[in-house]
Amino acid sequence: MILLGLVTAAAGGAIRLTADAEPLFQINLFQVVIAAANFVVFLVLMWTFAFRPVSKMLSDRQARIEQGLRDAEQAKRDRETAEQERLATLAEARRESNDILARAQKVAQETRDADIAATREELERMRVRAADEIAAEKQRALAELRSEVADLALQAAGRVVRETMTNKRQRRLVEEFLAEPTPGTAK
Repeated sequence: MILLGLVTAAAGGAIRLTADAEPLFQINLFQVVIAAANFVVFLVLMWTFAFRPVSKMLSDRQARIEQGLRDAEQAKRDRETAEQERLATLAEARRESNDILARAQKVAQETRDADIAATREELERMRVRAADEIAAEKQRALAELRSEVADLALQAAGRVVRETMTNKRQRRLVEEFLAEPTPGTAK
């Protein structure tokens, strides 16, 4: 019976438990339609002014986040590329520094060798010059010795002969004596 009363109320009538009793629950169809229309208008307004801007804001935020992720990925690739370029540049700089160092060592070795060769040449020139000076000094010493020997021989001969010789005559005899080859020397 209650069920039958509810069906009757939905059709526009009132729920009655008994035929004499007052209706306890009534449904006004006009107010239900107005409430439904209000709900639809409220839903349309909410969609227009709240859900659509929020939806747009969320999709914009999603797009910004996706762009940020793409930018971060690009930055990561750029960073990796920059790291590879840095390593390549560093390797190139090391290679160039090794080349420069090798060239500098080669130039230093060549300079050292040239300095050593120049020093050896200078030492050889000094040795030759010293040998020449020694030979010249030897010749001069021999000439002085011959002169002394000749003077001594003349003095000894002068004593033997007891003849006084003039300085001019002595010199002429010494020169003749020195001009003659002696058996132990060759000119």
